[in-house]
Amino acid sequence: MSIYAIGDIQGCYLQLQQLLDKLNFDHANDKLWFAGDIVNRGPDSLETLRFIKSLGENAITVLGNHDLHLLAVANGRGKQGKKDTIKDVLSAPDRDELLDWLLQRPLIHYDTELDICLVHAGIYPYWTIEQSLNYASEVEDMLRSNKHHEYFHHMYGDKPPKWSEHLKGWDRLRFITNVFTRMRYCMEDGHLALKDKSAPGSQGEGHIPWFQHSQRNTGNTAIIFGHWSTLQSTDVENLYPLDTGCLWGGKLTALRIDNNELNQYTSIDCPVSQPIDYKHGYKDKKHKG
Repeated sequence: MSIYAIGDIQGCYLQLQQLLDKLNFDHANDKLWFAGDIVNRGPDSLETLRFIKSLGENAITVLGNHDLHLLAVANGRGKQGKKDTIKDVLSAPDRDELLDWLLQRPLIHYDTELDICLVHAGIYPYWTIEQSLNYASEVEDMLRSNKHHEYFHHMYGDKPPKWSEHLKGWDRLRFITNVFTRMRYCMEDGHLALKDKSAPGSQGEGHIPWFQHSQRNTGNTAIIFGHWSTLQSTDVENLYPLDTGCLWGGKLTALRIDNNELNQYTSIDCPVSQPIDYKHGYKDKKHKG
């Protein structure tokens, strides 16, 4: 049995299948970990969602911001943007089954035997793995409750910008959601810099990649994450970014994680699925994250 972690797919179903062929993926025995954003912006969100759901217990998927956006639109919160490609999911005959499955996905996954954590965006520097799992469960419980419709009406927004254990209600759940699905940079005092989406080295003054914060409490655990296509790589120990920009003409990448080495990467080249956009501070001229 082999276990592979795969970065942001965003509806690029054909490229996912090409990558699995290259891996000689065994549907009966191998397992896949998906780092979130399995849908939206690419051409085949519906087929991607159906396929990953069909893998059953052989797939672990954490929620990304685009996955939550799909659920929010489905629940009447917000509108589809011009670049969204989720209409096929929303009009599918198995829509409800697919969305119910997506609602059951976690924000974070931690394998105690491998000591590997999977998350879409990152982990707040001051939190331990145990705290992160506990905080994530607060949002997960809401998503799986009969109040999840209400949650999506409060999910969007950048406030509060800093964590406090005294946060309550929707503010608390929104902050937790932002950490696991949107965070790239934060300040030394713990404030999130959610509007900064630039490549490392071109970020705003005082903005620190979450994994380089001086007080980070998860340095001893391997963390696999996506969300940040302009990051590409890092020399930080135990850190494995896997969003290599498939949607923007980069690559779709898998990392084998069952052999205790975490150095076996497999990638395929991807055509551009979305027009290149250099807004919002992106400096990488190959693709936007």
